Amino acid sequence: MSDVVERLVGAARRYADAHRDDHHVDVRPRLALVVITCMDSRIDLFGLLGLDIGDAHVLRNAGGVVTDDMIRSLVVSQRALGTTEVVLVHHTDCGMQKVTDDAFKADLEAETGQRPAWALESFTDPVADVRQSMARIRSSPFVLHRDFVRGFVYDVDTCELVEVDALPPG
Repeated sequence: MSDVVERLVGAARRYADAHRDDHHVDVRPRLALVVITCMDSRIDLFGLLGLDIGDAHVLRNAGGVVTDDMIRSLVVSQRALGTTEVVLVHHTDCGMQKVTDDAFKADLEAETGQRPAWALESFTDPVADVRQSMARIRSSPFVLHRDFVRGFVYDVDTCELVEVDALPPG
């Protein structure tokens, strides 16, 4: 087993010891909030947004892209667990800006002999991608609270969070 995993297991034991007597946190988020964001390790979402354990559902994937699976999780969150607001947080200097769908898939196919059926969803502009993700949520017939969606771009260098209008200016 790697040293990294052993460190994680040790931290989990210490966490359990420190929190064993804490009260049970409800599965329904206190703020009735879902945050959709990137898996990037530079985003401390709880620190950035001032969230505590139990405040919000956090959905993460490469790029924070609203895919069918993100819609699935969002719909479960809203319909089964009572969330009503959605916040998208994409960011600058995203790894998904550094690849292209076709080249990435071609590399995978060359290495494995199979081309993936899923879309990579790379992008060049995080603001445009936030707008696209907001539009995907608002157009889904399964999402209950489509009017309560706001999008932001987090600047990984300045740590600033900038809101994105749903529609481009003009």
